[in-house]
Amino acid sequence: MKHILIIGNSGGIGAALEQEYLRNGWRCTGLSRQHQGLDLTRPETIVQALAGLDKPFETVIIATGGLTIGSTGPEKTIRAVTAQGMADQMQINAIGPALILSQIGRLLPRDSVARLAVLSARVGSIGDNRLGGWISYRAAKAALNQIVHTSAIELARSHPLLACFSLHPGTVETPLTKPFVANHSARPAGEAAAILHSVIEARAPSDTGGFFDQNGLQVPW
Repeated sequence: MKHILIIGNSGGIGAALEQEYLRNGWRCTGLSRQHQGLDLTRPETIVQALAGLDKPFETVIIATGGLTIGSTGPEKTIRAVTAQGMADQMQINAIGPALILSQIGRLLPRDSVARLAVLSARVGSIGDNRLGGWISYRAAKAALNQIVHTSAIELARSHPLLACFSLHPGTVETPLTKPFVANHSARPAGEAAAILHSVIEARAPSDTGGFFDQNGLQVPW
C-alpha cells in the first residue's frame, strides 16, 4: 500500500486531498497545527512533528498556507502594505514551508519514484501578474516558488527519482477563499482534490523544480 504524508491535512484542501488518496487505496499520515501542534510560527514544533516519522513516503504534500492572517487580509494597493502584515505572510507562506522542506529529505525514498508537491498560488507568478494588488501574499508565494525550485535542485542530488514542484490548486471552495470567490468560479474541495490527485501523481522526475496548475500545465515564474 502506498503511503502519503499530508502536512496541513486539517485545512480545506488538505482534508479533501486526504479523503481522495484514501479513496484511491493509499495509506495516509497527516500533520497539522490542530492535531499535532505543528505551528509554522514556531520552528521547534515543525522539527518535533516531523521527528516522529521515520519511514519514507511515496508522496508528500505540503498543503499549509494562509490568505487572511489574524485580521489582515490581502492588500488592494501597495499603499496598504504594513511591515507586520508582510512579515506574517512571509512566515506562514514561505518561511514555514522552507523549514518543513529543510527536514523532509529523510522521509523520501532515494531509489524509487516519489513526489513532493507544495501548494502555491498562481498569484505568486511574476510573469502572470497583470492586476496588481495582494502585494504581501503575492510576494510570499513568489518566495515560496523560489524555495521549492531551489529545494528541487538540491534534493535531486540525493533523490534522483523525485519530482519536487509547486502546485497551484485553482480556486477551491474553502473557508480560506470564501470571502474572495464571489466573482470567480470555484470548485468544491472534493472535486478539486480528485483533479489535483491526478496532476500530482502524473508528475515525473523530469518535472522536478517546476510550477504547475490544477490542469497540469506549467505556470510562468
